[in-house]
Amino acid sequence: MTAPLTRTELAGLLTEAAQSVSSIVTAEYPTAASRSYLHPVLGPLSAGPRVVGELNNRFEGLVAAVPRPATPAGLFALASYAAALGWLTESFTELTASVDQICTRVGIPSEPRNLASAASDDSGQGGEFDLAFSALELAAIRTAAEAAGLSPNDYVEVLSQSLLAASRITDDCMEISSSLLEDAAYVLDEASDHVRTDDGPNNLPTLVRSLLARMETAR
Repeated sequence: MTAPLTRTELAGLLTEAAQSVSSIVTAEYPTAASRSYLHPVLGPLSAGPRVVGELNNRFEGLVAAVPRPATPAGLFALASYAAALGWLTESFTELTASVDQICTRVGIPSEPRNLASAASDDSGQGGEFDLAFSALELAAIRTAAEAAGLSPNDYVEVLSQSLLAASRITDDCMEISSSLLEDAAYVLDEASDHVRTDDGPNNLPTLVRSLLARMETAR
C-alpha cells in the first residue's frame, strides 16, 4: 500500500496532462507534396492517439491505485482528469471523421481534372477563384494542386476543410489544457486537502463547468 497522493502530486498530474495535451497542437508530421492539403491536420492526427492512450493509462492507474484518491482534493483531480480525457477523446473522434471526409472528397473523381482545363473553367465562373487570391497565392495554389492531382478549386476546398478541422482540434486542446492548469492551481492553492466539491457549480472542475454552461446555452 502506498501513501495517498498529496495535493502537490495531484496538481502535478493535472499539469503534466495539460502539457501533453498542448503538445498536440505543435506536433509536426512530414507531408508529401501530393497530400499537402492534409498538412494542417497530420501533426495533431499523429500525436493525438498517443496522448489519449497515455492519459487513459494514467487515469486507469489512478483509479486502480491502493489507496485510490478519496479525499475531496483527490476526487476533484480525478473528475478534472476524467473530463479532460473524455473531451479529448471526443475531439479526436470528430477530427478523424473530418479527415475521413476530406479523403473521401478527394477520392470522388476517378481521374484528376486537367489543370489547364480546370483553370479555364475557373475563369468562366465569374472569376471567383482569381479574385479570391493574389497572383502569387494563385500560383502557389496551382502548383500545390497540380502536385496533388486536383483542380485548384478542389484543392482550395479540401485545404479549407483541413484548416477548419485543425482549428477545431487546436481550440479544443487549448481549452482542455488551460482548464487542467486552472484545476491544478485550484487543487494546489487550497489551504488544506478539503477542496470544496459540494458548494455549487463554481467548485466543479473547469471543463465540467464549461460543459454545463454549453448545455444551458443549448436549451
